[in-house]
Amino acid sequence: MEIDEDKIDSTVLALLYLTLHDERRAWKGMDFEVMNRLHAKGFIDDPINKTKSVWLTDEGLKASEALFNKMFTK
Repeated sequence: MEIDEDKIDSTVLALLYLTLHDERRAWKGMDFEVMNRLHAKGFIDDPINKTKSVWLTDEGLKASEALFNKMFTK
């Protein structure tokens, strides 16, 4: 089976919006590879640290909210 990593990344980015706190922080309890790809795409700060959350960039915050609304609202 071939997996579409872009779809996985979009879903995780949308779910980060669900756990948003402190304006731009989101819990990073997702797959490390996905988090690394989101960092490489410029959506989040470096996920490799001791904190349990990541900081969403301006672009990441906008994309996260848009994807969350598209995927999970009625």
